[in-house]
Amino acid sequence: MKTLLTGALLLAALAPAAAQAAEPRADQAAFRDLYRELVETNTTLSSGSCTLASERMAARLKAAGLPDNQLTLFSTPEHPKDGGLVAVYPGTSKTAKPILLVAHIDVVEAKREDWERDPFKLIEEGGYFYGRGTLDDKAQAAVWVDTLIRFQKDGYKPKRTVKLALTCGEETNGAFNGVEWLAANKRDLIDAEFALNEGGGGDSDGKGKVLGQSVQVGEKTFANFRLETRNPGGHSSVPVRDNAIYQLSRALTKIDEYEFPVEMTDVTRRFFAEAGAARGDETGAAMVALAKNPADKAAEAIVDKDRFLHGNIRTTCVATLLDGGHAPNALPQRAGANINCRIFPGHAIEAIKAELEKVIGDPGVTVTQLPPKRPAPPAPPLDPKIIGPMEKLVAKYWPGLKVIPSMANGYTDATFLGAVGIPTYGIPGIWGDPDGNGVHGLNERVEVNAVYVGRDYMFDLVKAYADKP
Repeated sequence: MKTLLTGALLLAALAPAAAQAAEPRADQAAFRDLYRELVETNTTLSSGSCTLASERMAARLKAAGLPDNQLTLFSTPEHPKDGGLVAVYPGTSKTAKPILLVAHIDVVEAKREDWERDPFKLIEEGGYFYGRGTLDDKAQAAVWVDTLIRFQKDGYKPKRTVKLALTCGEETNGAFNGVEWLAANKRDLIDAEFALNEGGGGDSDGKGKVLGQSVQVGEKTFANFRLETRNPGGHSSVPVRDNAIYQLSRALTKIDEYEFPVEMTDVTRRFFAEAGAARGDETGAAMVALAKNPADKAAEAIVDKDRFLHGNIRTTCVATLLDGGHAPNALPQRAGANINCRIFPGHAIEAIKAELEKVIGDPGVTVTQLPPKRPAPPAPPLDPKIIGPMEKLVAKYWPGLKVIPSMANGYTDATFLGAVGIPTYGIPGIWGDPDGNGVHGLNERVEVNAVYVGRDYMFDLVKAYADKP
């Protein structure tokens, strides 16, 4: 899932007037029905079907008038329920490269007994839409489908071809991933100058006031490593110094105490400078100082107090799983741990593995990189012709707000697109609350106004790119 700018950061940084929602329109009712169908189609890995959701969205596009030759449903025999959809809305220019609208339609697991409401029913209550995927990422997916439907019904003739890819597998590491499959097997079908994705968006005060909008430009690579120690073991009544669990614990302590060095990209430097200047507090001043001089240790110490900022300026590696031993009355023959690393752009996974081995300094501790291995593409450029329309429309919808570029501490499907040469941006638009809206957790929700206003913003943004290649 996307890693949005930390709500607390933007709440502190930006506080201009919020955009006002338009009065409800007739077209919003049609959109809501599409959105409802998508949310109410279970697309979890355990019991859902992205293939069914894709077929339903294809049916809506076809009903709007898109011909069969512009719709491609795909799946594999090995993963029949993890299928997706690519739709192509042709432009008039023979030279302008297409743009790609991408959204994942799979969702994180949700148990009915844990939720206050049925997670697979779109419920509108108290100014919010509730349901699994309402924010991550079916709101965006529904907007993209709705955009092509509106184009078709309006008879719109864009100069640039607009493509849409709805895919599965973003939420489950190691599962079939639709974007990865398309990039490897149908590259021409999704070929585009750039792509618009999740990862950006707005932050609010939780009361309907939008306080900031961001564009995600780049993200970290993630990798899992298994640390393991082995030993002949023996009877617990005769302990020895050579103990697999103790040996592993010493290695984990060294990783815990190791801090990867501060680094910055053009995006993170700009983010620290602009968001820091807007804060007006000690952390903001330290952010500005660090943007000017990444070697400023005093500024680093202040910035590191914020968990998001700490991770945004370096590679991080943390223990997430632990196992060891085989019997309560025996010395352990084996102990192991999973180390999850979020790797700063520009570093190969193999280089981080070597650094961990150096930090541990014990050849008796093996470090093995676990599959799947993700690509590590370069961050997309801060291209004015791409960022400019976002800024112009944010100024229209939310007067006084700036679009702040950010780098995600996590990763999205942009990883696979960037690896095949399609720069991918997480766009502004739909906003969230300071508490994270229950994304990946219980009672996921999104403000109704955020969906409707975000829909209008995203529609205008796509037209801005399609009209002026």
